[in-house]
Amino acid sequence: MIKSIFLTFPIFILLSCGGPKNEASQSVNLKGSDTVLPLAQKTTEGFLKINPTHSITVVGGGSGTGITALMDGNADIAMSSRDLKAEEKLKFKEKGLNIQTITVGVDALAVVVHPSNKVTKLTREQIEGIFTGATKNWSEVGGDDMEIVCYSRENSSGTYEFFKEHVLDKKNYGTGVLNMPATGAIVQSISQTIGAIGYIGMAYVTPEIKTVDVSYDAGQNFYTPNFENAMNKTYPISRPLYYLYDKKIEDRLKPYLDYCLSAEGQNLVKEVGFLPVQK
Repeated sequence: MIKSIFLTFPIFILLSCGGPKNEASQSVNLKGSDTVLPLAQKTTEGFLKINPTHSITVVGGGSGTGITALMDGNADIAMSSRDLKAEEKLKFKEKGLNIQTITVGVDALAVVVHPSNKVTKLTREQIEGIFTGATKNWSEVGGDDMEIVCYSRENSSGTYEFFKEHVLDKKNYGTGVLNMPATGAIVQSISQTIGAIGYIGMAYVTPEIKTVDVSYDAGQNFYTPNFENAMNKTYPISRPLYYLYDKKIEDRLKPYLDYCLSAEGQNLVKEVGFLPVQK
């Protein structure tokens, strides 16, 4: 079942259970992607139930924020919904950091509108037109005569980068697109704005918004962003979700990382609404 978490602002979560808090070997600090955040929270809760002497801090704010924190020594693990950029790889190398990457799950990215919007499906080209500003009225894509209001993540978000590259065909967002600080802010705004459209991780879909079926073959076939279509790879907008960390502290992180990739941890991935990477 898909579970939703509202994020009006970057969330800070400290999860710990008993035991000493001042031992560095028992403390892990995660920061980054708001998409990965509900997964990190869920696996942290599960991990701490069987490892009560550990403490784990989880902070959202976007993939870029997490990567910068990892680079500056302010995070042990960066949560990211995108690959490292060339300049980021260079900076890590200059700092002498040997960055390791593991995939903890796979996300399907949903295009969402207000529930009253009669548009139920869009082609990739139509979505591109909407978010680049070429299409400004819902009547141009089969809807009512109503202005389109676009909501996007801010440019520090891995979701922002992924959507630009894989849905907008690397074209720039339109100047009228409203950038939001967190995924929950997009969900809230769309639920309150009849002409709104946005994109969010599948785990954030709630009854207050409506998903749109998407076609990547010029309208021949449309697919709904749900777990089944993401699993059988028919839904076209999906991406891996990463944990990044420095090789030097791998031993300290290994108990938690191993749990995330265990059968129990991967079942939690499915509970959150993402796709597991381990059977």
